[in-house]
Amino acid sequence: MDIETIKAQIDSEIQNINSTQNLEEFRLKYLGRKGILAQLTSQIPLLPQEERALFGQQVNALKNRILSLVSEKQKSITGGPIHRKADIYDISMPGIAQELGRLHPITQVIDEICTIFNRMGFSIVEGPDIETEFNNFTGLNIPLEHPSRDAFDTFYLKGKDKLLLRSHTSPVQIRVMKSRKPPLAIVVPGRVYRPDATDASHSFMFHQIEGFMVSENIRFSDLKGVLELVARAVFGKDIKMRFRPHFFPFTEPSAEVDISCIICKGKGCSVCGRKGWLEILGSGMIHPNVFKHVGYDPKKYTGFAFGMGIERIAMLKFGIDDIRLFFENDLRFLKQF
Repeated sequence: MDIETIKAQIDSEIQNINSTQNLEEFRLKYLGRKGILAQLTSQIPLLPQEERALFGQQVNALKNRILSLVSEKQKSITGGPIHRKADIYDISMPGIAQELGRLHPITQVIDEICTIFNRMGFSIVEGPDIETEFNNFTGLNIPLEHPSRDAFDTFYLKGKDKLLLRSHTSPVQIRVMKSRKPPLAIVVPGRVYRPDATDASHSFMFHQIEGFMVSENIRFSDLKGVLELVARAVFGKDIKMRFRPHFFPFTEPSAEVDISCIICKGKGCSVCGRKGWLEILGSGMIHPNVFKHVGYDPKKYTGFAFGMGIERIAMLKFGIDDIRLFFENDLRFLKQF
């Protein structure tokens, strides 16, 4: 590549440049990392020793000539010095705003409730969505022939291992008690699955928070005290609470827990069905058979357990009348929280 030929080529091309864009292309052609000057420089080590110094001086002089021509041409085009492509943006123009994200209302409620329990000394434990039949049913005192299996029926996976999508978060009770010894104070948030027809108050997938405490001399009054503290922290100090006898196969005795309606303050409205009360969770003392399945001595240990639907709590807390809104990903709805 002959330097004199390149000089003639440069003088010819610079005369035809009449825009900043063309000038930048000219500069990159000769002075860019892969430009002609870079190619000339790479030839220096290949030359005989006695020719290298002179050739290097010629290349350097050519570089200075190109820089001088570029600067003069830039002044004639714009009246100012050349700018790199990255420098030609007008920084005074408003940028593209990045919208700030926010937590889903279900996540907000889970975090709030878990924080309350954590402050009381409960540890937060999560379990898998795919469970064994033993953990989901048998270990929780729900044998195959038990009629209550209908209420907890779920989606089974293909295979001989009888794996399924858990229908409640209670299987984590079995997992934790098998791996740890009392005393225990655990709270378990997570997704659960049931083949329910989807409507304003039901979904085939929803969220629960399971909690349980196991030690010596745990009483029903301990359960009442813990749940009352949580209910007042979530719904306000003015709510009232009541326990109604109920049946759950994994607790005995069992109870449904209601709070006074947060909408009508217990007077009766359409939200509470004119009853003045809202059901929020199920609870009870852990059944001795559950302790036997995990290797605990039911004569030595007692404990309580409870489970609440997060969507139910969120609907009451935020005044939402359709559970499907949580899962439609409509930003008009989600931006309200």
